[in-house]
Amino acid sequence: MQRPLPGAVAAISRLDDAGVPVAFVTNNSYRSVAEQESALEQIGVRARGRVLTSSLAAAEVVGAGSRVLVGGGPGVVDALARKVDGEIVLVENGPTGQFDHVVVGFHRHFDFYGLHALSSAIRSGATFVATNDDATYPTPDGPIPGGGSIVAAVATASGVQPIIAGKPHLPMAQLVRSHFGQHDMSTSWMVGDRVSTDGAFARLLGCRFARVRSNVSEANGKVPVTMERDTLADVVDEILRG
Repeated sequence: MQRPLPGAVAAISRLDDAGVPVAFVTNNSYRSVAEQESALEQIGVRARGRVLTSSLAAAEVVGAGSRVLVGGGPGVVDALARKVDGEIVLVENGPTGQFDHVVVGFHRHFDFYGLHALSSAIRSGATFVATNDDATYPTPDGPIPGGGSIVAAVATASGVQPIIAGKPHLPMAQLVRSHFGQHDMSTSWMVGDRVSTDGAFARLLGCRFARVRSNVSEANGKVPVTMERDTLADVVDEILRG
């Protein structure tokens, strides 16, 4: 079981008790929505129907009726199966023929043959969709190469830049607005620790950005930070105070 940050579960419960709509927006494309919901539920967070992943955003880009070549994890396949009424082919299965879309996300079986198949399909006319462009992924033992590193390799090999679905890009913003049923999000909050993704995503959505300091936090740069605190509990205190 994952260990929650101190006070985080109680903080989210206070938002729920106050009737504040909450969604969990993640660039983790590898795990399915159900897996990520279950992980949150196991630590006491009500998550069913509230997890939005970069794989779901990528599936919205692909749309129905496509033949899709996937270089990604189970979460990508699951999201595409929900949305795409077409053929989903895994790159590790020796794909043949033409494809309408190529979707690339984090996966641990990435190799030269996969790179060749993915880039060849793109050069043959398939639309290149990336779940996200995060270069690294945090783990308890330190950062590992993320989906963005794999995407960069495919972009280099194909000579084509992808449509990027996850934070801080437009497809995820459209998914978030659709989830909440509103376009104007000026009174909403985006809470996160990465200025380059969470802060930039808040700016794209037109909402306020609350930065929680962490070991992956970055310099603010040009992204405005509405609030900066040490913990999620501190952020929630301020939000509920209005």
